[in-house]
Amino acid sequence: MSFDTLGLSEKVLAAVTDAGFSEATKIQAEAIPPALERKDVLGLAQTGSGKTAAFTLPMLNILEKGRARARMPRTLILEPTRELAAQVHEAFELLGKNHKLNIALLMGGVSFEEQNRKIDRGADVVIATPGRLLDHVERGKLMLTHIEIFVVDEADRMLDMGFIPDIERVAKLLPITRQTLFFSATMPPEIQRLTNQFLHNPVEIKAQALSSTAETITQRAVYAPSDETSKRDALRELMRGHADDVKNAIIFANRKTTVAVLEKSLQKHGFSCGALHGDMDQRARLKTLDAFRNNDITYLIASDVAARGLDIPDVSHVYNYDVPTHSEDYVHRIGRTGRAGRLGNAYTLVKWEEFRVFKDIEDLIKKSIGWDGEAPTDDEIAESIAAKGKRRRGSRTAGPKSRAAVKKAKPKKAEEKAEVAEKLETTSADAKPTKRQSDEKPQRERGSRGRGRGGKGRDNDHDDTPSRFTEENMPAFLARPVI
Repeated sequence: MSFDTLGLSEKVLAAVTDAGFSEATKIQAEAIPPALERKDVLGLAQTGSGKTAAFTLPMLNILEKGRARARMPRTLILEPTRELAAQVHEAFELLGKNHKLNIALLMGGVSFEEQNRKIDRGADVVIATPGRLLDHVERGKLMLTHIEIFVVDEADRMLDMGFIPDIERVAKLLPITRQTLFFSATMPPEIQRLTNQFLHNPVEIKAQALSSTAETITQRAVYAPSDETSKRDALRELMRGHADDVKNAIIFANRKTTVAVLEKSLQKHGFSCGALHGDMDQRARLKTLDAFRNNDITYLIASDVAARGLDIPDVSHVYNYDVPTHSEDYVHRIGRTGRAGRLGNAYTLVKWEEFRVFKDIEDLIKKSIGWDGEAPTDDEIAESIAAKGKRRRGSRTAGPKSRAAVKKAKPKKAEEKAEVAEKLETTSADAKPTKRQSDEKPQRERGSRGRGRGGKGRDNDHDDTPSRFTEENMPAFLARPVI
């Protein structure tokens, strides 16, 4: 569908044409008209479907009328990560070039002073991560009482990152008459609860089946060794086999430490690569992303911080070095390739112990993923799944058994304590000094006073002070072996 039929203003249409967009995607075609009518919208679409423009374009159209006041923004967009916030900011600068709008980008890693100056001038649009937004509100630098449009982007990612309480806090600061646009790729129960809480008679749009993957992506699995060194060898062999076809590629790992190890390993073997993970400061993250977009580096090694929402159109391949822990993350990872109708390739290295999680991914996307090279046998897959289930069942029963054992052991411990106390009383009575010993004690103390910690002058070889404990009266807790 053409953008001309969606009811957008001439300024917005001119910017869309200059940006090179001609046809609206399904989510854009169905979300923009109700958004222009100031209705609440619930947009459900897989990653790479054009959700950013689906809320950016109607917001630009609405913001043509009116002006923002100092510290009182007119619209608010919440993003789960700094990269997504920066990307939406870029989209506003591209599509809003014909509008004289003040846009404030509030996220961590940037000084408060610079952000405060933009807010003080009057921000038409605030694009923020939840934490930094609440920091400004608590400092009294930002008031949300004049928000006209509230956008929650990548809501399921917000849930994964623990931002739902922050979003609820923000929503309580907004006027009831606001318009809310809510976008998510999946709809878990917690997100459904939020939509019922935030949205009023929303227009629900499902551009694609939930948790589906694009048909333009070729998905393959590779049987990987469990040893990490051998697994890295398998990854490099796979990458060398695709060297002629790769434009840009993203390699996903589950842990930040794995990202760092892979970066060093691939650089050592001559691959052009960079790393992106949550422990990097904002300047380093943006520098790496810019280098990747400009083809200064070919491979981007990333944790799931880069899995959602990043629009890097030239990514031809995605490699999952680790099978994602959550099946939904697989959909977002491979969504970095095959965007906007382009062809893409996704390869996942699967260890023996990961077959159960891999099977969960196939169940989620309702598609069987083929194997490249040596494929595991049905017996190996069944054995892995059974072993995984056995470990899970064992972990559930371990708690009650251990608690029962502790409960049975309590009387025994109580008896031991009573026995020790009794022996200590007996020992104290036996060790009570005689009158002669009491008379001699001050003399020994005077002889050792002021002689230093080394004990010089003390006749340790001839100290006949009786020992407090003997083999007969040794407490049980002192007789236990040291582990």
